[in-house]
Amino acid sequence: MMKNLTKDWLKQLPISNIENIRPVSGGDINDSYEVIANGQQYFMKVQPQKGKEFFAHEVQGLKMLGEHCRVPEIVDYGEIDGDGYLIQKWLNLSPFGDQSQIGTMLAKVHECHNDKFGLDNDFKMGRIPKNNTWQDSWTTFFTKQRLDPLVQMAIDKGGFTTDDINKYNNLKQQFYVDMKNHKPEPSLLHGDFWSGNFTFTNDGKGMLIDPDVYFGDREFDIGVSTVFGGFDDNFYSAYNKEYPLDEGWQNRIKYYQFFYLLMHYVLFGGMFKMSVDRILNQF
Repeated sequence: MMKNLTKDWLKQLPISNIENIRPVSGGDINDSYEVIANGQQYFMKVQPQKGKEFFAHEVQGLKMLGEHCRVPEIVDYGEIDGDGYLIQKWLNLSPFGDQSQIGTMLAKVHECHNDKFGLDNDFKMGRIPKNNTWQDSWTTFFTKQRLDPLVQMAIDKGGFTTDDINKYNNLKQQFYVDMKNHKPEPSLLHGDFWSGNFTFTNDGKGMLIDPDVYFGDREFDIGVSTVFGGFDDNFYSAYNKEYPLDEGWQNRIKYYQFFYLLMHYVLFGGMFKMSVDRILNQF
């Protein structure tokens, strides 16, 4: 159920003379609106009672990605009566475009490197809080700050058996072995790179949206891209032309597929457990 935005609420926005506002589609996490003010069209997301901090991470991510690829233009973000909001310039979007643009964009994002894995702040406002404490080791970061907390949430949910936990421990041990041979550089990641998080404008130009950034193994984004599909050969070819993937990446992405599927199981329930089990059963 969407929040009722009162006249008093709307008056506190950093845009004036609002002529029209209507709900639009924009994901299952936020309330989304088209706003027309002073003859200009805007896209606004609202997160009831989560405050300004809810969107601070997304704003940070858009700014970081925006140094390397095309992203939506931020107008402002803030808080009104405890509700967080984010306003962006309106974009006329199309589902159609050349995905080679997206592949090149993601590769250029990944070419931005850091000396450690993580980010300079955590994201605690989401349904799955993220601990981004800096680490020298990717295996430490990914197991201790991504996988272990998520598995504990699955256990708390009542959906992980003793056998599942044993298989998960085997998965981690194999991950340690595979990473000794891989040794990834800390790359800037989109962090939630499924097909719903890229788009095209009506003029055919691609862009990345809704990031969850941190510095990690670039194969994480590639692994996530394979979970639900929606990416064509042009995407992967263009990515590899710009920044070729290391040998053996097809085998290593199962760890990142496991994370993403387990996250969906924790968030949305049993229909994802079979997919989680398919990976666990390899261990």
